[in-house]
Amino acid sequence: MKNNIFVLSILGLLILVSSCSNEENAFMPKPKGFNKIDLPAHRYDTLTGDYPYTFEYSSIAKIVPDTTKTAEPYWIDIYYPEYKANIQITYKKTNNNPKTLEEYIKDSHTLANKHNVKAYAIDELITDTKNGYAVKVFELSGDVPSQIQFHVTDSTKNFLRGAVYFRTSTKNDSLAPVISYMKEDVMHLIETLKFK
Repeated sequence: MKNNIFVLSILGLLILVSSCSNEENAFMPKPKGFNKIDLPAHRYDTLTGDYPYTFEYSSIAKIVPDTTKTAEPYWIDIYYPEYKANIQITYKKTNNNPKTLEEYIKDSHTLANKHNVKAYAIDELITDTKNGYAVKVFELSGDVPSQIQFHVTDSTKNFLRGAVYFRTSTKNDSLAPVISYMKEDVMHLIETLKFK
């Protein structure tokens, strides 16, 4: 009986040693990786058409009309087909009415703050453009559907709002290079914006 236990112990030890020493069969966890995303150099085209505004937008994007039920005139999407992303642009006239402008600004804050449930943080940048327009940019961190939102106004007649959306289930940490790329495009759009 002792011999049987001894033989089984030796046999078990040999199996254990041989399985550990065989590197091909050993389990090795794979390092965490991200999708490789090739981003082209930034180049811009000027928006043309019958809009009450103009700006420069990425040459890799396409301008498409907003086709949602609530869309109003001059609402467009700047669509990036390769990245399944778009910048939604909405436009409103304020008609020199400070209360109307205040309402649009409040709505812009409300829409950005709707992401508080999933956002780790919301950073706000307040600035002016070279054309003298007031700008507020919201940068949202976390797995939120809209990472960048902004509004621009001349404080008298025009109010333009934009929001970046990705139509993909890829996590935002994997999309970080594209988000950064689009942020640069958004800032260029804001700086080149002119109300007609």
